[in-house]
Amino acid sequence: MLDMEQKLEILGAAAKYDICASTASPQHRPANQNYIGSHAPAGICHSYTPDGRCVSLLKVLMTNACRNDCKYCVNRVSNDFERSGFQPEELARLFMELYRRNYLEGIFLTSAVQKNSTYTMERMIATLEILRFKYNYQGYVHLKVLPHAPTNLIERGAQLADRMSVNLESPSPNHLKLIAGEKNFMLDLIEPMNVLQKQVQKGLLPAGHTTQFAVGAAGETDSEILRTTNWLYKKKSLKRAYFSAFVPVNELPLPDQKPIPLLREHRLYQADWLMRFYQFEQEEIATQTDGNLNLDFDPKMMTAIKNASLFPLEINRAPFKMLLRIPGIGPTAARRIYRVRKEHRLTDINELKNLGVVTKRAKPFILINGKAQGNIKNIMTIKQLELFQSFTSQLAHKQSPLLLT
Repeated sequence: MLDMEQKLEILGAAAKYDICASTASPQHRPANQNYIGSHAPAGICHSYTPDGRCVSLLKVLMTNACRNDCKYCVNRVSNDFERSGFQPEELARLFMELYRRNYLEGIFLTSAVQKNSTYTMERMIATLEILRFKYNYQGYVHLKVLPHAPTNLIERGAQLADRMSVNLESPSPNHLKLIAGEKNFMLDLIEPMNVLQKQVQKGLLPAGHTTQFAVGAAGETDSEILRTTNWLYKKKSLKRAYFSAFVPVNELPLPDQKPIPLLREHRLYQADWLMRFYQFEQEEIATQTDGNLNLDFDPKMMTAIKNASLFPLEINRAPFKMLLRIPGIGPTAARRIYRVRKEHRLTDINELKNLGVVTKRAKPFILINGKAQGNIKNIMTIKQLELFQSFTSQLAHKQSPLLLT
């Protein structure tokens, strides 16, 4: 029989494939000396807050004993590996012991489907009830909704959790059938999302609800993923989507499927950022003839190149929405330009640099007082320079330098 440490090692490792944990949560419960726990104001999960603190989230499966046989999943029933699971009281007690030792600041509770979704969700919710009512824990909780979970259990979960998530994995019913034939896209996944949307509208789930896509597992294109993501934002009140590049592990039954480049995952996050913060419509984002994003150029740059006839723009007159279409100008810089030019006419490229514009990216696309600052034909040279600088920076700092502006 496995001890607690062995269970945590197995079920914690198995949870790493679910990336729907947020790096931020709102402060919505008032401080109370009779309760334990508080929200980290700037982040949950293994991340760094603006003041330099590292905050941690216990990310764990209730069990890895799954009845389903999803081809993309390491926990599928046909996979031969050690199975384990927690009892609700056991997991709640373990979490509180780790919390009191200041090892973590929240919990992301997910699970494989043991017996059926109802049985497993009941055990997950029982764990949260013990945390909330026995241990008076009021800190951050993210709860995974299992496919085809009953409405009453989702509603109960919304009363206990700060954020909940349903993993679509694929952008359409046809793609889902290829990797998870036992799941019904509309009934098992979209319908629980509808219930979550209603809970958000009632004022529950202050951190909203999220989803995840297993990028490339079913051969879907980036356009299909972005189309579904955009629909979820507009019609289902989705807080955000997460993208996980598919990597075959433990001899997954997808023999013809190759690992998906991490850069493709990154490009999807950049395109998603354009839709959420740059006022881009999904149809505006440029893709290649195969429906995928260009890996050499970020989607904002690629969209600007594809719409070269719109440029260059006069920086002193361009509407705010068009400022956001200029590579090198993000929302913060666009707001600064918009404010400054009400009282001052911009005359020099260094003024834009002082406002936060990445001028080497913006130059080919702008005019300052009618004067061109660069040429779109030179973009390839700029791109090569960026790649060289990014590579040398990565070697120096050992971190990803890929940004979108």
